[in-house]
Order: sequence, then C-alpha cells, then structure tokens
Amino acid sequence: MLTTSDPLPRFGANIVLRRLNVSDLAAFQAYRTDAELGRYQGWSAMPDAEARAFLDEMNQAPLFQPGQWAQIAIAEPQTSALLGDIGLYLAPDAREAEIGFTLARHAQGRGLGAAAVREALQLIFQSTAVERVLGITDARNKASIALLERAGMRKIEERTVEFRGEVCVELVYVRARQGG
Repeated sequence: MLTTSDPLPRFGANIVLRRLNVSDLAAFQAYRTDAELGRYQGWSAMPDAEARAFLDEMNQAPLFQPGQWAQIAIAEPQTSALLGDIGLYLAPDAREAEIGFTLARHAQGRGLGAAAVREALQLIFQSTAVERVLGITDARNKASIALLERAGMRKIEERTVEFRGEVCVELVYVRARQGG
C-alpha cells in the first residue's frame, strides 16, 4: 500500500498540497514570524538563512518516514502562492500519524485550512498503512478546534500539559482509517 513515487502535488478544493520551495521564503516568513499564529505552535520563528535551509530540506525530505516530521505547502492552485503549511508525522511503528497546520491570516476564514487538512488525511491514508491520524491543539485555540472538526476529526482526549513553560489543556482529535 505504501507508495514509492512522490504523491505531491495534490489538488483539493481550492488548494494544492505541494512541496515547500526556497522561492516560498517571503510568504513563509510572513506567517511564521506572526507571533499570534505561532502562539500555539510547536515551531518558533527563525532567521531567513535558517528558514531558507528548512524550506530546501523539506523540498527534498521523503514523506512518511517512521519517527520523522515532514512539512508540505498549502498553496493557491492557480498561482501556487504559499498560504500555509502542514506537518505530517509518522509514528516509529508506522501505525499512527499526526498532522499539524498553519495558515496565513489572509487565507483564514475561507475553508482553505479544512480543505487542506481533509486532503492531507486522504494523502496519509492512501500513502501509508496507518490506522489513525491525530490532530492535537491547545484548548484555547478555537479556530484550530473548529478546523479539525470541519475536517471530520473527533475529539477523543483532553490532557493537561506544559507548553513553553505554561500549563495548558491540549485536545486530541482523531480520524480513523475507516472514517470513525
């Protein structure tokens, strides 16, 4: 069931999932340096040189390597302009995956994030043998919660964690291979 060729680009409803490119640097930095967007994210803003190296690395990174994250672009289908990115993680045993996402403010509120997550879920299930995909968000991140629910994921757990030195509640959402 595992695919050997690159499954990207992948077109969905008003979005395309594609490889990140060094040419995405300005757009990438525009949203990745937005403190409010990064508030609940596991990533931190980085200088241009690091961001350029990261984009180049992700352009070449194999998808779905057990124990590894890979970032892919959410882009506008007509122009390929970067709108955000999605992180894909495959657990070491390859039975579970995790998804994370960031969408530039100007692209929010139009259903593009949910469309991208739905397309990424299909990509994961078509390209791997994972049994389920998790999406984890801070309970205060109402936009992320709504997006996960619109993408067909359901909440299965609440847990108290420490994130960036602060105690908070994380919500764990899941989408099972069989749609449950």
